[in-house]
Amino acid sequence: MSSPAHTSTRLLHIDALKAGAAQLIVLHHLAAYGPIADAVQTLAPQLIAALYHYGRMAVQVFLVVGGFLSARALSTRGQLFEGSVPEQLLRRYLRLTLPFMAAVLLTLLCSALVANWLPELVPESITLPQLLAHATLTHGVLGYPSLTVGAWYVAVDFQLFGLLLLILWLAKSLGLARTQARLLGPALILLLCLASAFAFNRDSDLDNWAPYYFGAYGLGALVHFLGLASFRRLGLWLLSAAMLAALLFDFRERLALALLTAWALAWLQQRHLSQRCPLAGGRAAPVLAHLGNHSYALFLVHFPICLLVNGLFEYRDAEHAWPALLAALAALALSNLAAVPFYRWIEAPAARLRPAPWLARLLPKPSRP
Repeated sequence: MSSPAHTSTRLLHIDALKAGAAQLIVLHHLAAYGPIADAVQTLAPQLIAALYHYGRMAVQVFLVVGGFLSARALSTRGQLFEGSVPEQLLRRYLRLTLPFMAAVLLTLLCSALVANWLPELVPESITLPQLLAHATLTHGVLGYPSLTVGAWYVAVDFQLFGLLLLILWLAKSLGLARTQARLLGPALILLLCLASAFAFNRDSDLDNWAPYYFGAYGLGALVHFLGLASFRRLGLWLLSAAMLAALLFDFRERLALALLTAWALAWLQQRHLSQRCPLAGGRAAPVLAHLGNHSYALFLVHFPICLLVNGLFEYRDAEHAWPALLAALAALALSNLAAVPFYRWIEAPAARLRPAPWLARLLPKPSRP
């Protein structure tokens, strides 16, 4: 668990949002798949229905927070993007894909162990092109069935990061004056965010592509840029009005949750900057830092754990609700425990990887403004 000195330097409000969303995603999948969900439903049908319907929308929190963190990493103080686009994309790809493929392989191993008891939850067949499509994050756009839950999100996250990176690079590369270029990036993000909210996000055929999700992702990015502006409050009001208009035009619960998350993020970020964040300094701070730090690992590793617990539950031919509820709680706890070594040995080393020296020489160097 994180030390107090370490937690004081973290964005604990970000940790809290990521931690809560990750736990809800695990509970959603426990409510959606396997005999445990069927048994618990006899005890608490409304709870299972709520987790199934609303739990999956926690991914909107990840999208908003992801947009905020990506914008903050690429333009910390609102400055023009200075790095190499190919290098940034490669680093993001490695950070996302190496842990993702490790989780895919772990899921396939666990699927083989429970295939006799849970045939409906394991892939019918696995092909080399399907594995390669997952490794290149193109499985969704190529139409391959996912080999683990949440695979679509990893691919879309990479697309969204690439799209944001392209926007910021374009704003710098048009040869405008520095002040104009710094405003152009957020303006383009706003335009694409609104285009997503009013058009792209209303077409489910686009749900394997970044523009479908850019309404939520762009909200997070704009919270970062507006937090640096002198007109922050007015900008947030105008942005909120535009998103509310999109909801009046076509109400979507997922977009409403994204807007609520953006409001909470904007308020908590300002409290953090003024050193008045309600989460800082409390006893929960180390716990939030730990859970937030391991949220992606939990997102990746929980499904194989849930498969094993469901398989054991089915093997023992248990049908009663109370043992199923205990099994669900055990799956949640074991998933959180498994996230710790997964983060330490797989995710964290992948995040530290940099292009090899020979590859770095091949990548285009950033041009000077």
